[in-house]
Amino acid sequence: MTRFEVKTTARNQFVEITAQVRDAVTASGVRSGLCVVYCPHTTAAITANENADPDVVHDMLLYLNRAVPKDQAGFRHGEGNSDSHIKASLVGPSVTLIVDAGDVVLGRWQGVYFCEFDGPRTRTVMVRVVG
Repeated sequence: MTRFEVKTTARNQFVEITAQVRDAVTASGVRSGLCVVYCPHTTAAITANENADPDVVHDMLLYLNRAVPKDQAGFRHGEGNSDSHIKASLVGPSVTLIVDAGDVVLGRWQGVYFCEFDGPRTRTVMVRVVG
């Protein structure tokens, strides 16, 4: 398993981690199998989505912040980050990718993103490749 850190600079932020995931697959030596990219934090997530147009990330964050505002009336969690927990659950803690010919299979415009919902922080991402 490979672990790496992601340092975020904003409360809500998507950080592209495609290169680090590809490096982990290469280091594993696996030519054909599955790659799981996992985030062990309750206020962060992992997703695969478009990486060609930065407006997509902007729009995703805009939607999530409107759908789950930080100061929603009725939230009871004492740390004041209930919205972060909800966003992380909606997006999910991991993605599973196909490995073929020693590389992850992504669509033409796809990339892998670490999704921060309670930053800025230093976070851990884990990558497990199985052949």
